[in-house]
Amino acid sequence: MRWPKRVLLALVLVLLVPSLAAGIALRVNYAGDPGPGTATRNRDALWLGHAWVDGRKKDADVTSLAARLRSTGIRDLYVHAGPLEHDGTLPRTAYPRAAWLIAAVHRELPGVRVQAWLGDALASEGPHGLRMERAGTRKAVVGSTRQILAAGFDGVHFDFEPLHSGNRDYLSLLDDLREVTRSRHVPLSVAAHQIDPLPAAHAVRGSLTNHPKWWSQWYFGQVARRVDQIALMSYDTALPMESLYGGYVAQQTSLALEVTPKSTDLLMGLPFFHEDDMSHHESAETVTAAVRGARLGLSRTDRHRDRFGLALYVDFAATEADWTAYREGWMR
Repeated sequence: MRWPKRVLLALVLVLLVPSLAAGIALRVNYAGDPGPGTATRNRDALWLGHAWVDGRKKDADVTSLAARLRSTGIRDLYVHAGPLEHDGTLPRTAYPRAAWLIAAVHRELPGVRVQAWLGDALASEGPHGLRMERAGTRKAVVGSTRQILAAGFDGVHFDFEPLHSGNRDYLSLLDDLREVTRSRHVPLSVAAHQIDPLPAAHAVRGSLTNHPKWWSQWYFGQVARRVDQIALMSYDTALPMESLYGGYVAQQTSLALEVTPKSTDLLMGLPFFHEDDMSHHESAETVTAAVRGARLGLSRTDRHRDRFGLALYVDFAATEADWTAYREGWMR
């Protein structure tokens, strides 16, 4: 029985040792104190749900939102105005109250920009969804962008998922979109996947599961060079402990800072939601840990960077405790 036992022990070590090493590294990454000056640059953002443009929200709701946001560093609102159809078009019926919302926010919160949050599920891991590789679809997305900006939005924010690392069609689309937004002097913003925590992790996971999850650091930088804002969705990590999650956010912040141009706003996404499933444990992925992790990463990598902020996901799931943790951790 000695050889079976030895084989079993070897398998256990192969599985456990890398996990233990990664856990220790993340915990160490969460240690220490953020450096001075790592606080809001007044470039933060908030994702808002579809209720703000479909008629469910009223003047009183804008007044309440404005009262909450005046004491924060939030400058951009990403308002869900889609989704796009799978062919890249955008129904005008999707945002009937957009003009009302934009006018109300400009009145109550001068200087805050209302960006249209658009996107769609991609057919990258299944038969259904938007097909980025089709030139006609990309052309339609550009047309939808012109359409939404004509409606009065102050910019456009895209979120396409799942978007695999290295997708050249996406880079081509961003080049075309940038021409449109620059001609109108408005920002082009995107939500971005997380960066490989280990070299080539996206390729290894992709070969095993067909869901790569992460982008390479190189690809993240390529996307960041083509936009005015990039918001890294630093949640849904499946990590079980707050210290591990905070260390992961610190690592992601450093990796993103290393490849994001100084001319591009880098925003780290915070989990303003409380689902509890395989990908997100609310006891671990807390606002407190995310804010502290972002500050640690900023301290270690580019403490004086001006174009940096936090992006809060999402308004309708946020609690008072979430808002308090954001203000106390970041509004210094």
